[in-house]
Amino acid sequence: MSRSTGRSRNVAAASSVFLASILALTACSAPGSTTDDDATPDAAAPTAAGDWTCGEDDVTIDAYLETGFPLSAALFEEFEKQYPNVTFDVREDQFAVITQNAPRVLADNPPDLMRLPQMSDLVGDGLLYNLDEAAAHFGWDEWPASQLAQMRVDEEGRRGNGPLYAMGKNYSMTGVFYNTELAAQIGMTEAPKTLAELDEWMQKAKDAGITPSNQFNGGATGGLAFPLQLLMASYGSVDPINDWTFQKPGARIDTESNIKAAEHLKKWIDAGYFADDINSLDYSQMMGQFIEGKSLFTFNGDWESGNLDTQMAGKVGFFLMPPLEEGGKVGAMSAPLTFGISSKAANPECAAFFFDWIATNDDARTLAVEIGGSHPMGPADAFMPEVDADSVTGQTLSAGATIAEDNGAMEFIANATGAIYAKSWTPNLQKLVAGEQTAEGLLTAVQADYENDVNG
Repeated sequence: MSRSTGRSRNVAAASSVFLASILALTACSAPGSTTDDDATPDAAAPTAAGDWTCGEDDVTIDAYLETGFPLSAALFEEFEKQYPNVTFDVREDQFAVITQNAPRVLADNPPDLMRLPQMSDLVGDGLLYNLDEAAAHFGWDEWPASQLAQMRVDEEGRRGNGPLYAMGKNYSMTGVFYNTELAAQIGMTEAPKTLAELDEWMQKAKDAGITPSNQFNGGATGGLAFPLQLLMASYGSVDPINDWTFQKPGARIDTESNIKAAEHLKKWIDAGYFADDINSLDYSQMMGQFIEGKSLFTFNGDWESGNLDTQMAGKVGFFLMPPLEEGGKVGAMSAPLTFGISSKAANPECAAFFFDWIATNDDARTLAVEIGGSHPMGPADAFMPEVDADSVTGQTLSAGATIAEDNGAMEFIANATGAIYAKSWTPNLQKLVAGEQTAEGLLTAVQADYENDVNG
């Protein structure tokens, strides 16, 4: 684990920001957590004793974050400038390490701010601070309810309702980036309007010797979950998918429409539309190869918009996964970049004040857009900086408005339980590539593992 203090943070700007939202890996059991079978999430959360500010005395905010996120560093520096009595002491690790360490860190070395993996288990163990009082004080309950729904956990451990246990720095959205120069080589001058058109462009790219898509799927990170879930939204409604990720009783992932989506993904695999070494590619390798012009498409999220505007200025387009029929509704994974406060944190009121500042301060919102490439949290009528409509950031922000109009936002299928991504989605997606799993078998296996997780 690396440590840096104040403005000496060394953050690698080219890393993924919202990859962390989908990398919900296996979490270890929580030392020091409650063993009382009758404990509820509310029982562990302390109440606020202060005035929900950072005060005037010197305050050090302990933050535990994943490595390589320029937005976090920029926000900390701006906040320190506006509130000179506050200093951020930052610990950084890869998100997989944070996920594995989350229960232990929250219990034994509690940070004021922490990047969170899947929340249900952490809430059940009483490790996260209940933010309901902060929400009432700052007026977060007056924001669009969908912004906060994914960070609420009820007494049954199901997300979507109940007390608020986390806050987002911004909320991101997924879709398809494409290299406009490679697209021009095969005659693609506009985004495909149907899934069949996307299929055609993939085949034309392959025929021209261009890798259609370079997706990460190696190690513990099954990146084919990105195109799979987007295909699910093309084939059916997003509502059953959200029911499943929020653990609603009776919800299933192996529905008829989802099986068709998995079969479509398998068709892409068998047609050679992904790089040959997909099962050995990690996220950074995928992004590096896309930036180097080695693939036409990549299924990814708007957290890369700022990066691509810098490194491939004028050479990248973005579109939402197209529907089956032209004009149909579209869907995308869209979720807050989630942070929480330890129930044992030393400065919970100041940390909550920082959350509110991110969402309501004009300078902070500008950083969220220009560096994070995503839409800030906050009131529907809050300030938004001007953005070039033709930039990648401009295109992704516009696509986000379309998702809102179609009510097409989905939580990530990788976040349905704390273990489902590492123990089920990833190995089964890798087997799908290797020819060791079928499309229907993939979803059947994941559903069985999901039921084991949910039912204990």
